[in-house]
Amino acid sequence: MEAFEIGQLIERHRHAGKAYLEFLRVPSLSMGMYRLPVAGVDLQSPHTEDEVYYVVSGKAQIQVGEEDRSVAAGSIVFVAAHVPHRFHSIAEDLTVLAFFAPAEYSQA
Repeated sequence: MEAFEIGQLIERHRHAGKAYLEFLRVPSLSMGMYRLPVAGVDLQSPHTEDEVYYVVSGKAQIQVGEEDRSVAAGSIVFVAAHVPHRFHSIAEDLTVLAFFAPAEYSQA
């Protein structure tokens, strides 16, 4: 079994010094924590796998394809493979869990 605590992941993320920290990878799934500061810029490009975001904390907008919506703690957003997407208008520091299926870039 692998188990994770949000507080511990946030601490690991702080020490990593980058926006995205992958913390789980198996062939069928990968997971990571993505953090962006207020007014930060999300430089993502489309992924080759389906992705689900779970917003742990913060407030922002997310654009997925041509759709745009607000997200906050508790929001869950599905992004299909190859669809352009990004967070923007970040009003509160954003902490997001990202789930990729299969594992991120395994289909590249």
